[in-house]
Amino acid sequence: MQLSKSEEQLMQYLWKREKAFMKDLLEDFPTPKPATTTVATLLKRMSDKGFIAYTLFGKSREYYPLVKKTDYFSKHVNGLIKNFFNDSASQFASFFTKETNLTTEELEALKKIIDTQIKKQE
Repeated sequence: MQLSKSEEQLMQYLWKREKAFMKDLLEDFPTPKPATTTVATLLKRMSDKGFIAYTLFGKSREYYPLVKKTDYFSKHVNGLIKNFFNDSASQFASFFTKETNLTTEELEALKKIIDTQIKKQE
């Protein structure tokens, strides 16, 4: 299951807040803000897809994520690697480092991350 762009935007707000009522989420949107009914529809779809749940407080619903941001992002990156880089993480890394114009400092930071991961796996 995947989120639409609109659902993903709303999910970003919910991940940031961790728990929120609809009025709080509406505040997070830039102007012009979407209609309350639009946000309600998005929340319902996201709930139906199993990405969020809610707790009832009288007639109000406090929403919270069921999926961690890192898990969602990880799935996307792995799908990207599989679909666009022949399931090769090294092809992805090569493309990423060449095409994003990273500074020497950023490349050094990436190298440290990779070296640390190699040590953990030894």
